[in-house]
Amino acid sequence: MRALVLVMAFLIGLGSPALADDVSAAQGVIRAQEQAFGRGDAAAAYSHAAPAIKQIFPEADIFLQMVQQAYPPVYRHRSFEFGEARAAGGQIAQRVHIVDDNGEAWEALYTLEQQPDGSLKITGCSLLKAGQAV
Repeated sequence: MRALVLVMAFLIGLGSPALADDVSAAQGVIRAQEQAFGRGDAAAAYSHAAPAIKQIFPEADIFLQMVQQAYPPVYRHRSFEFGEARAAGGQIAQRVHIVDDNGEAWEALYTLEQQPDGSLKITGCSLLKAGQAV
């Protein structure tokens, strides 16, 4: 529920232009994780997950297995293109348009949060087949 409220808050407000660098940084984190998945590099993919995700999946291999099973279009795909993004208060919501290996379109919504060390980590990913209602 907290994630839904957070996403709704991002989608309502546009965030300031000064946060364009944050969006660019967030896209870099998402892209780095996506490329790690493509290489099957569990440790690199896991390094971009927020601490709360790491509590749920305490090892990189467990995390990678979960992504393979629950998020196959994120794990393997034909295309992965960034869409609209919103940033506010150290948190970012980034839409990603994905076409899976079967040619089906998906919409992913990544959420990221700035960590105490200043880095951005992925706090979640919601995945819907394109055209489905929320």
